[in-house]
Amino acid sequence: MFTPYDWQEGIGHRAQYVESRLATGTPVLAVSLDAGIVALTVRRQARKLFEIYDRLVYSAIGQQSDAETLRVAAIDFAHQEGYQRSEADVTIQRVVMAMSQPLKRAFADFNTVPFVVRSLFAEVGDSPAEDQYYLLDYDGDFMIRRQVAYLVGSEDAATAVKERLASLDLTGITPKAAIEALKPIWAVAVDPSGEKSFDALTAHLTPEAGLMLRNPTGEHRFRLLLG
Repeated sequence: MFTPYDWQEGIGHRAQYVESRLATGTPVLAVSLDAGIVALTVRRQARKLFEIYDRLVYSAIGQQSDAETLRVAAIDFAHQEGYQRSEADVTIQRVVMAMSQPLKRAFADFNTVPFVVRSLFAEVGDSPAEDQYYLLDYDGDFMIRRQVAYLVGSEDAATAVKERLASLDLTGITPKAAIEALKPIWAVAVDPSGEKSFDALTAHLTPEAGLMLRNPTGEHRFRLLLG
């Protein structure tokens, strides 16, 4: 007989499995500037930073196929909402709420494999204070952040990144300068000892940085700055 205790124990095992897979994920850092939202990460092969709709950025750590599945689903939902309603109705909250449901169902259903993915959705506003960041976890739960956000694979990395981002002065800083300021923080997320530099840790990888412009002058709002 399947008891509530068995279910709770099974959920715990699934969480441990996903967390162990996420622990090796390459971090993603994002900050709000006057120019827009800047995100920095490092990839092995496939891209990790994407525009999924006007003003909306997506990135993730975890299993590449799961991250791609979620990205495509978010794009499909956003465009469907924009077509059936209006572009103004395609908000970060609506997209994240729609994506959280399949994650929650997959995580709680022992007949399916859980998503091995932790995602970052960001929406650029009219000012840095109005930018929104949603961190969507593998179990469908999410957290909301302002000004800065990050995806990491372990609690130790999260503590190191949080402390350094909190002390980062972003006033009047350019996107290029922001990327340089984020590099050592990214390095600490990977190597909490601080012994290895960003360049040393990414010698065989490809740094990737993107900018979601706040006030674009041309047709395209999202630009890749690295990678």
